Amino acid sequence: MGLLRSSPSLSLGFLLLSLSSVSAVLAHAEAEDPTIRTMEEFSGYPFRESPSWVADPLSSLPVEGENLQKQIDELASLSDAPAPSVTRVLYTDKDVMARRYVKNLMGLAGLSVREDAVGNIFGRWEGLEPELPAVATGSHMDAIPYSGKYDGVVGVLGAIEAINVLRRSGFKPKRSLEIIVFTSEEPTRFGISCLGSRLMAGSKALLKALETTVDIHNISFLDAAKYAGYAQDPVDLMSIFLKKGAYAGFVELHIEQGPILEEEGISIGIVTAIAAPASIKVDFEGGGGHAGAVLMPYRNDAGLAAAELALAVEKHVLESGSIDTVGTVGILQLHPGAINSIPSKSHLEIDTRDIDEERRNVVMEKIHQSAIRIAKDRGVKLAEFKIVNQDPPALSDESVIRAMESASKDLKLSHKLMISRAYHDSLFMARVSPMGMIFIPCYKGYSHRPEEHSSIQDITNGIKVLALTLAKLSLK
Repeated sequence: MGLLRSSPSLSLGFLLLSLSSVSAVLAHAEAEDPTIRTMEEFSGYPFRESPSWVADPLSSLPVEGENLQKQIDELASLSDAPAPSVTRVLYTDKDVMARRYVKNLMGLAGLSVREDAVGNIFGRWEGLEPELPAVATGSHMDAIPYSGKYDGVVGVLGAIEAINVLRRSGFKPKRSLEIIVFTSEEPTRFGISCLGSRLMAGSKALLKALETTVDIHNISFLDAAKYAGYAQDPVDLMSIFLKKGAYAGFVELHIEQGPILEEEGISIGIVTAIAAPASIKVDFEGGGGHAGAVLMPYRNDAGLAAAELALAVEKHVLESGSIDTVGTVGILQLHPGAINSIPSKSHLEIDTRDIDEERRNVVMEKIHQSAIRIAKDRGVKLAEFKIVNQDPPALSDESVIRAMESASKDLKLSHKLMISRAYHDSLFMARVSPMGMIFIPCYKGYSHRPEEHSSIQDITNGIKVLALTLAKLSLK
């Protein structure tokens, strides 16, 4: 260890060799914390000479929690809804301001910052061998109406702080480390989830669809993007596509958005798979009419057709026999929307998910057949049954899982393997890179609501695991 302590500029080859043999070299020092050994080997610096490190082993990964919470609160203030709610929709003024805020933090962290044609933001820490594929991390910072301030944001601001942690610890990456802030993970404005990461994964169908996509105010995607300073030349959108292997690894830090970690008192969730999401849009058209004058036997009620289909969604999901199959009718709209008028039109948007793609697809087909039957039975027209997206599940890469597990053990943090039933940008990054996710607990599992909360201690734990995982992957 004397050689390691006195030679911060050791070759990476020697570092890799020493990492594989460090347990044998230090077997006699049973009282030493593995985090000390890991960070000494990474950086070449003698952390154990610091009295404060001896007193608190985790202090070698110094997270500035108070400053991080301040950043989370400041970003939450860039919202179109009053606190404690957060509303930050793609390409709005508040979204543009939030982007500016995060780019400034990246610059302060010493990262080189760039953006692509739809506003995916990249902050890069150049490694000692920059020609190698980088290791990436990141998440999103758009927020659905009246939601909370931690979804996605923990993975963005936490990633910046993880880089700061590694810098403060003296670490020097072999592979470059890159933070990605993905554009529009939420489908709020244009009905397309994970828009930025889908394009990065090479979705030509999405690229084509964006040419004609509009929001509820009939503003086109391209006009909205140009307003925010992006997509100045639609041809540039092709440049967003990444080739498989573009990154050596991708790790996303995220709140769990479920109650398991908190209920079980576990610090870290290591995601092994992300459920397969699909969404469906359905429109019924009926006869309408006066609520008093049209007698019940003569009605063709598009609203009741929608209500019956909503119940059918629940029925078919439960018929799957698996707790992993879920379905939600998140939008149900009636026209003309008057208390004394029979609905002449109805619109539903249905979300179905499962870790088993085939089982989910069976549920979707049953929903389709129910929609056809309901339209016939009620004398209404099934004007549209459109599958908006039907994505396959994603599996975390074994090498990334091992790195996350190793980091959690080194930091003496309790952890468990688990499935993500919410989808994330990681779902699409898995198509171009080995992928993994780190979950941290959140209060009562609340998410997509103002009460969403993760303690700064839980966030700090997640950042430490992320930092150590990135360091391990960077040296491969």
